[in-house]
Amino acid sequence: MKTIIKNKQAFSDKDNLILLCNKKSDLSAFSISKDELNYIQKKQKEGKEIITINQYSRLVFVVNPKLDNEVNKHLEDVRLLGDKLQVNLKDEDSVMIIDVKGNQTEVLAIAEGMALANYTFTSRKTDPKPNKLRTLYLCKNTSENDTEELQNLVDAVYLTRDLINEPFSHMTAKDLAEAAVNSGNKNGVNTTVFNKKKIETLKMGGLLAVNKGSIDEPTFTIMEYKPKNATNKQPIILVGKGIVYDTGGLSLKPTANSMDLMKTDMGGAGTVIGAMQAISANKLDKYVIALVPATDNRPSGNAYAPGDVITMHDGTTVEVLNTDAEGRLVLADALSFAKKYNPELVIDLATLTGAAAAAIGHYGIVSMHDGSENEHLELKKAGDITHERLAEMPFWSDYDELIKSDVADIKNLGGPAGGAITAGKFLAHFVDFPWIHLDIAGPTFIKAKYGYRGKGATGMGVRLLYQFIKNKT
Repeated sequence: MKTIIKNKQAFSDKDNLILLCNKKSDLSAFSISKDELNYIQKKQKEGKEIITINQYSRLVFVVNPKLDNEVNKHLEDVRLLGDKLQVNLKDEDSVMIIDVKGNQTEVLAIAEGMALANYTFTSRKTDPKPNKLRTLYLCKNTSENDTEELQNLVDAVYLTRDLINEPFSHMTAKDLAEAAVNSGNKNGVNTTVFNKKKIETLKMGGLLAVNKGSIDEPTFTIMEYKPKNATNKQPIILVGKGIVYDTGGLSLKPTANSMDLMKTDMGGAGTVIGAMQAISANKLDKYVIALVPATDNRPSGNAYAPGDVITMHDGTTVEVLNTDAEGRLVLADALSFAKKYNPELVIDLATLTGAAAAAIGHYGIVSMHDGSENEHLELKKAGDITHERLAEMPFWSDYDELIKSDVADIKNLGGPAGGAITAGKFLAHFVDFPWIHLDIAGPTFIKAKYGYRGKGATGMGVRLLYQFIKNKT
């Protein structure tokens, strides 16, 4: 169910209220009794950030965010207050967030945390029971533009979560492509989907090899958003790994429970589709393209096998040592295809390696780049603002030696050391433009609630990409 965020100026004594204030704020206009005011003042002195008043006909929450000199940390703390408020309001129909202290940034952060926390995935339940909380009203001073921007951003994160949460039975490569088309049609994104015949014509050997074990055909989706007022002539390109289900192929995943969540291996694709929706819905003045190579990776009598040598889109030959290192193969074809656009910058996102998840957990995104220091710094700043933080890995030339092959140009596995980095080095072979690689294996899908990101698909990466592209000069 969609969470609606909208402006509303008037309120009544029956409206649930969130009052953003400080100790000096005047609360006399909100029908709060003397005893309630005394209780509020007592709790404020104790440093309580959320003070709950149950008036039976409505709930009133007096919110006093603690100050933090670090601006980005403070914003995240306020979003997390929104998450806590949502828990208390999920069975209510609506709530009004009122700025009593004059801090619209905090109002928007509370609304963002609440809206993102309010997401539920119920589309496959016969008796769906989403949270009842439907509408967040922003009262006083919030501009319509800010409210609309936040609504579009939350909708985009919801879309990404929906795509990643969908089981493979309902999210094949074709389904993923159709989702991209449907999203693009809403906001003027020109979307093209290549079928298997076209992919064969383009000689995308990586994507075709991974698809050999499947009964479903692969797709390659291009989403192009080019507004007339775009400030960049060369596009920014987002590439998302679209492995809609991953068994590991003939190198069948060996560990217990390792395939249970492999529907999420298209997390990179879901993230860039969501980011494109946010960018286009909010009409950013940037020329942006998304590329989504998609297939499942299954074993069969015709599946590609360890020891095979395949020829990629750009002519590179690759020795396949492990068919479970398939994501880098489909991404490599997309990266070499991106050269035709002469891009200003390419960012790829992928649930690429367990090594990345093991290195930093679900708390951030592993990043690396091939010399794009300034672009990476700006992306890191965007990550700090959105709390979708980057952990940069070394990208020394020493690692290049680990992907050299005796029988082909390169091999798709680098050995036991530096697994996330050697995966990035494999991708770097296909790049001759400014490029950043984001391994989102850790935060894409989590088994326990993580603040407003919830449980299951988090949508992490959408807000990061949106913030980066919005601020890009």
